[in-house]
Amino acid sequence: MISFRSRSVRWYSGTPVDGRARLLVSVLGLLLTLVGAAEGIAQPVASPSEPAAEEAAKEAGSASQSKPVEEPRNSYLGRVVAKPMSHLGAPWLIRPERDEEENASVSFQQLKLTDGMVVCDLGCGNGYWTLPMARKVGEDGRVYAVDIQREMLQKLRQRADRYNLKNIQPVLGTVDDPKLPEDTLDLLLMVDVYHEFSHPQSMLWEIRRALKPTGVIALLEYREEDPTVPIKPLHKMSKRQIMKEYQANGFKLVREYNELPWQHLMFFARDDSPLEEIQPEPTDEVLQRLDDGSNRGR
Repeated sequence: MISFRSRSVRWYSGTPVDGRARLLVSVLGLLLTLVGAAEGIAQPVASPSEPAAEEAAKEAGSASQSKPVEEPRNSYLGRVVAKPMSHLGAPWLIRPERDEEENASVSFQQLKLTDGMVVCDLGCGNGYWTLPMARKVGEDGRVYAVDIQREMLQKLRQRADRYNLKNIQPVLGTVDDPKLPEDTLDLLLMVDVYHEFSHPQSMLWEIRRALKPTGVIALLEYREEDPTVPIKPLHKMSKRQIMKEYQANGFKLVREYNELPWQHLMFFARDDSPLEEIQPEPTDEVLQRLDDGSNRGR
């Protein structure tokens, strides 16, 4: 930014000037002052268009050393951001039929948790996933249970106390920061919650920072490509959209499991991880195989 001081006109005494010269210098001084003001005053910045936001996101991958400055979003890279579920809907998260509907026990096996791992259930709610994760990683492991609603964490604590689980650490996060320690996690689980992030770039930046070099995100999202999944479209994501958003923020796909009836299960690592990158299986092939095996929409 050019300061006004560098553009000011100095009058030196002892130099004779006639009236027209004095007028000319005055006009030039005024013009220079106006130019300086135009360059020095911050102009209002309009909300970025979607292409501009997309370009910014592409630049915010592993090369981004500082956390993005991000305002709450209504959309991100062409996707409408959904509103988070209220704590009043918590009973739905632990409904008895959930495992049958989503094959959650199979998803849990695919996490491949072992004793002593440090993991996170981000968007933990009342602990449907947190409690079995805590049992699996054992007393030598730890589960960070993150939610932005105090009421959800209170419900989680009550359930954890009931089962005497001492290795769960509840964390009250914010919309742009899950409050996780750096370079700590072997795995971070997000179940049908990422699509509700109002600050997706900021959250992914923080998550990337919290993962170990070999740590992974386990992402579960309802399939947008499958109209038979009985979930509102706003709460679904396509595999193409997931790949676009995660690659734009410094992640690579390292594993996936495509046999669930309703959901994508995709595993992402930091793009500088030693884990090998893979290409996603096209969703139309997945759906065809599931149809043939009658493992969809049940």
